[in-house]
Amino acid sequence: MSLLCYNRGCGQRFDPENNTEGSCTYHPGVPVFHDALKGWSCCKRRTTDFSDFLSIVGCTKGLHNSEKPPEPVKPKVKTTSERKELAELKPKFQEHIIQAPKPLETIKRPSPDEPMTNLQLKVSASLKQALDKLKLSSENEGRKEEDGDEIKIGTACKNSGCSKTYEGPHSTEEVCIYHSGVPIFHEGMKYWSCCKRKTSDFNTFLAQEGCTRGTHVWTKKDAGTKVVPCRHDWHQTGGEVTVSVYAKNSVPDQSYVEANSTMVNIHIVFEGEKEFHRSVKLWGVIDVKRSYVNMTATKIELTMRKAEPLLWASLELPVSNTQPKKESSDQ
Repeated sequence: MSLLCYNRGCGQRFDPENNTEGSCTYHPGVPVFHDALKGWSCCKRRTTDFSDFLSIVGCTKGLHNSEKPPEPVKPKVKTTSERKELAELKPKFQEHIIQAPKPLETIKRPSPDEPMTNLQLKVSASLKQALDKLKLSSENEGRKEEDGDEIKIGTACKNSGCSKTYEGPHSTEEVCIYHSGVPIFHEGMKYWSCCKRKTSDFNTFLAQEGCTRGTHVWTKKDAGTKVVPCRHDWHQTGGEVTVSVYAKNSVPDQSYVEANSTMVNIHIVFEGEKEFHRSVKLWGVIDVKRSYVNMTATKIELTMRKAEPLLWASLELPVSNTQPKKESSDQ
């Protein structure tokens, strides 16, 4: 009576009375399937075709085996009542639904035309000491100028927009071309109130030729402040936005920062005759009452409290979002 051999890779029938060592050629290992290759763990041959895999000759000789290997135990299907009992045994957690921030377009923004409020200025002790030293120095210079009313060669004209320097008495007779107005910064555009040639680039704004003709001003006592660029940056936390303006020795009496919920105007006079302006239409909404300004000897920090703990995409609202949408005309 012939029996079926259950050794892997054999599958032949054999006579138990003639079953000797070496009668069976089989694979003692297990099938290995990896990266589309198929083979046995006991030998190195690999193939991509399943039929070739089944025909791989065994690598070991021994006795035929008539004992059928036990079938793998199938997982018991749980009844409905058993599933409910398991669900009750699982630890229960309280669910919290976190809502994503609303898109900027869907948030109702306060009007930028709201009244502006001057923010509180906190003057540090280091700035007070620096200003006291500068005051003594300027008083001494004033006495020297009174003693000898002489203009040094290379002195720059104090009129805004004029780049001429004093080269001698003939320089005073030259016509000075300057800007008689004040700088205006609004919605990303920069221009002078006297000629209104708008540009978005600050260096281009500073290079604009003056629109007014007059006489040069060489001394500080006859000149006002001069608008200059000033390095500034910003960073944010969950509840605040901080703008740092690196203006040294700013003058508290002549500087101010005013703001409403969505707009902020920065006006800083520093180092005696320099002036910095910046108007920003804010990306988000701030709480004006909880915002303030710290003035130190090396910089000014404007701290604005967010009305909502949202992450700002930028400091300034893009121009495309600041412009009102045009209504479609009836055809």
